[in-house]
Amino acid sequence: MNHLVIALIVFCCLFGSALLGSYVRQRLPAHHLSDESVAVLKLATGLIATMSALVLGLLVSSAKGTFDTTNAELEGAAAKVVEFDRVLARYGPETQPIRTQLKHNYEKILQTLASRDRSRLAMLDSPEAIIRSEALQQQVAALSPSTDNQRSLKASALQMMDAVFAARWLTLLKANQSIPPIMLVVLITWLSIIFGSFGLFAPRNGTILVVLLMCALSTAATILLVEELNRPLDGLISVSLEPMQHTLTRLGQ
Repeated sequence: MNHLVIALIVFCCLFGSALLGSYVRQRLPAHHLSDESVAVLKLATGLIATMSALVLGLLVSSAKGTFDTTNAELEGAAAKVVEFDRVLARYGPETQPIRTQLKHNYEKILQTLASRDRSRLAMLDSPEAIIRSEALQQQVAALSPSTDNQRSLKASALQMMDAVFAARWLTLLKANQSIPPIMLVVLITWLSIIFGSFGLFAPRNGTILVVLLMCALSTAATILLVEELNRPLDGLISVSLEPMQHTLTRLGQ
């Protein structure tokens, strides 16, 4: 489901709960809103609010960790690709076709990432993409070194390719996370109870409605932030591709 739609659903649930609480307040008998009743309700709501705050904090922290890890993996892979290209250059002119193919493949990957299109990003993990990567690795493995230096460079190149491929799979795995549906439903339920209690306790006037509206918008924005940070390749908040663009300009030199 689209992240903006999820955020809109969260906002409607929360603000709707606040309006419902305000509606119920006007129809409850006075003794239901006595000081003793309100005190108990505030204690119960405080417990739910504490649990909700902890879960929201953990979700934001986890999502930020996913975003930072993906960004670091992309930067690390970009550096490894440049290093791999330089190793091939030092090996000798016979690696020029491999370097040309490397630049071509890397440019296609960069174009795919820059599109921010989820369907195109899925192609990075397709059998065709795997075959292209393995073909490049086989070309390096097929090199016939004639000196100790070339043998060392060939071994280093193969190790770097393994590291780049591992970083690639890790990035693709981490970039497709989201809040588990059950956790999201439970969290929205808790938050709806809290907002319902806001409407129940507060008098109904324009100022209160505006405050509740802003609180509901802020909470929905937090859920949207978590969802976006969990998908750093195709979301509204996405990782920078500048390191990869800089790497592309360095390949083949």
